[in-house]
Amino acid sequence: MIEINNLTNFAVDKKLFSTVAKKVLLGENRRTPACRQAGKTISVAFVDKAEIQKLNKKFRKKNKPTDVLSFELSERGYLGEVVICPEVVKEKKENIIEVFVHGILHLCGYDHEKSKKDAEAMYKKQEKYLPR
Repeated sequence: MIEINNLTNFAVDKKLFSTVAKKVLLGENRRTPACRQAGKTISVAFVDKAEIQKLNKKFRKKNKPTDVLSFELSERGYLGEVVICPEVVKEKKENIIEVFVHGILHLCGYDHEKSKKDAEAMYKKQEKYLPR
């Protein structure tokens, strides 16, 4: 269900990331067409600032590092990949699990950049899935 590629020195709690991914995918299974494929695998990659900046520039035309990017994967068995830069997350004083949930919700079809209403819906979902 989750494949982790850690290209940084960030200490990854694999069990926590797996539990959160399952919770979001199962919760969104009936709500969005993309996440109806809840049995699919999500890849999560942890990268440094230089790498996420390259990806952000190439795919979003923004030449700066960001905290998280999501990519749909057409490979069989994959819903997509969430790429996280722990260094940027730390600089922004964000919660890495919240950023991860945010990335998964993008894979499920949510987009906070379309409208204020869509943003509110996405952030409400994000809060719902955070571990308590």
